[in-house]
Formats: sequence, C-alpha cells, structure tokens
Amino acid sequence: MSDRDTDQLRAAVASAATVVVKVGSSSLTSVQGGLDPERVTALADALAARRLSGANIVLVSSGAIAAGMVPLGLRRRPRDLATQQAAASVGQGALLAAYSVAFARHGLTAGQVLLTADDVTRRGHYVNARRTIERLLALGVVPVVKENDTVATHEILLGDNDRLAALVAHLIDASALVLLSDVDALYDAPPTQPGARRIGEVLEQASLDGVDVGGTGSAVGTGGMVTKIEAAQIATAAGVPTVLTSAPLAGAALAGEDVGTIFAPQGHRPSARQLWLRYATSPQGRLVIDDGAVAAITERGKSLLPAGIRRITGHFSTGDAVDLVDESGLVVARGLVNYDAKELPRLLGRNTHELARTLGAAYEREVVHRDHLAVLAGRARR
Repeated sequence: MSDRDTDQLRAAVASAATVVVKVGSSSLTSVQGGLDPERVTALADALAARRLSGANIVLVSSGAIAAGMVPLGLRRRPRDLATQQAAASVGQGALLAAYSVAFARHGLTAGQVLLTADDVTRRGHYVNARRTIERLLALGVVPVVKENDTVATHEILLGDNDRLAALVAHLIDASALVLLSDVDALYDAPPTQPGARRIGEVLEQASLDGVDVGGTGSAVGTGGMVTKIEAAQIATAAGVPTVLTSAPLAGAALAGEDVGTIFAPQGHRPSARQLWLRYATSPQGRLVIDDGAVAAITERGKSLLPAGIRRITGHFSTGDAVDLVDESGLVVARGLVNYDAKELPRLLGRNTHELARTLGAAYEREVVHRDHLAVLAGRARR
C-alpha cells in the first residue's frame, strides 16, 4: 500500500458515517485512580465535534471499576471478583453522570448501554443490542456502551472491552473503529526504549512479526497492547478500518490525521456467525484431528466426523465451542460440538454408519457441523 493509499484509508475514517470509539480506564482517571473531569470533558469535546458534523458516534468506555475506587476508599484496583463488581456498581453511575454533563455542554444526550460478551454473540441478545443502539443513534443520543462489570465474571478479569468494541463495530455495521489508550501508537519496541519507532500503518498481520507488544495495562485498567491488536484484528476482519492512538489525539484520529497506527481492512465482512465463532467464543476443549480431517475442513468446507478425531482434551458440553487442532498443535478451526466430553471418546475414529448400526440413528451425526464451524488455520500453535 502506497502513502496515497494510506491517506485514503485515513480519509475513510474521517468520512465514516458511524464510528465506534473505545477508551480505556487510564485515559479517564487521575493518578489516584478516580475519574478526571478534565479528561472526560476533553474526550467528550472531541466526540461531540464529530457527532455534530453529522457522524454517528458510539462510545465503548472502560472506567466503571476505576470510578468506583475512590468512593469506596480503594487505593488499588481490587483483584477479587466480588470487590470488582462492587466497585463497578458504584462507578457505573459516576461514569455515566460525568459523560452526561460533558456531552450536555454540546446539547447532546448520553445513553447507557450495558453489555457483556454474550450480548454481542448470542443471536437473540445480538439482535436486541443492535436494535437498542440503532434506536439511540436515530434519536440523536450518544450511546455509552460499557461492559456490565456488576454481573460479568471472567470478562472483568480478561479486560476485553477492546474486544467488545470490535464486536460492537461489527454489530452496528460501523465504518471505523478508534481505540484510545494512554499510548499514542503501536511501536516496533516498547515506546520508552530509545530508538523505538512508531508503526504508522499495519497492512497485514504478518507485518507485526517480531514486534514486541508485551506488557500489561495500567494500574487502573487490565488491557494492554495485545488486547488492542486483537481487537483491531477482529474489526479489520469484518472490513472495519481501525485506528489505535491515545485519548488526547482522539480528535486528530477522527479527522483522519497522520496519528497513531491505522490497521487496514482485510477482505470482505464475514457473516456475524463466522465472526462470533472466530473471535467471540471461548473454547472449552480441543479435538485433535488427523490430516484427512484437516484437509476436509480447511480445503473442502466439510463437517468434522468422529472418524477424523484422534483424541480430545477439556471439559465441554453439547453446544460448547471447541478448537480443532492438527497433530502438531496448530489450531485450524473452531466450532460448536454436538457431543459432550464424556460421550465423545467412545466414538473416536469410528464411521458414522457403523455408529448408527451399533448405537442407534442418533449417532449418525457430525461432531461439528460445517454450518457451525469457522476455519482459523494458522492462528495459533500451543
């Protein structure tokens, strides 16, 4: 991609009709951990300017737990789930109130939408969430989407509001995603390291090979650069250009200026179900499959049958997501399994017709049907 193409990509962000913006806790809070009104106001000013220019803006915001820390007298982000949920319960109201005041300065209304990963991955919840956000936008409201930390469990621990933002971008057919944190861009080394250079654009995943993106989030957040890159990958796989930069540069990023790191869309927007299977499910086990099954699934779009499975690991139930891996440990696909972990072992390596004769017609079925399977070849080796 040439400089001209990159300019066009940033111009596409600048002209996007609907933009999802995600902001992390550290971009909204003071050193002590409470909400910083000036930071909240500055962010709202940048988003309001874009909203008043005619674009739809959806804000996915972290910060509920951080906002609840000061009122509860907590000096550090709590580690136990119950205290995290208590802090979120106190902080959600404070966070929305701060946004409401900041957007009201521009004549805009903020509306809270509390979601968990389930709400953007389960079909029934997915439709309801989309309808709510679309209606808020039609009414001129700025939806403030937050992970529902008061009821979430592992979502809190994983700190995946970045992933939630990418899924929301797909949910509402957004034209762009902007991920804001306390780092102004992706660098080819830790930004504090002398000689570290900003990576202005990421055209394909392979261009990140060898880039050090380790490290954890801030004292009041949980995400790090890894979660933001994963979110960018989810969004760009759905055809959504993504900009990664810092909160003070939000206005410049939305205007298409050369700030941060822009990730180019990869191919066409997949179906919601395929995106869900690839990125929004948590595998509960692994099915190790032979070379023939790998080829059938990845090259011919076939279902997984018992005959192609060598062994299984994990504890899963019918309908759970499982990873399909080759014998070297490479994850080649993910799908919803039609058997539970206790029932499946006696079926391994056996023909479905044979199983139907000996165990009954109910066993003449796929382990993972192709309609409930997404190919992930080359994604991870463990």
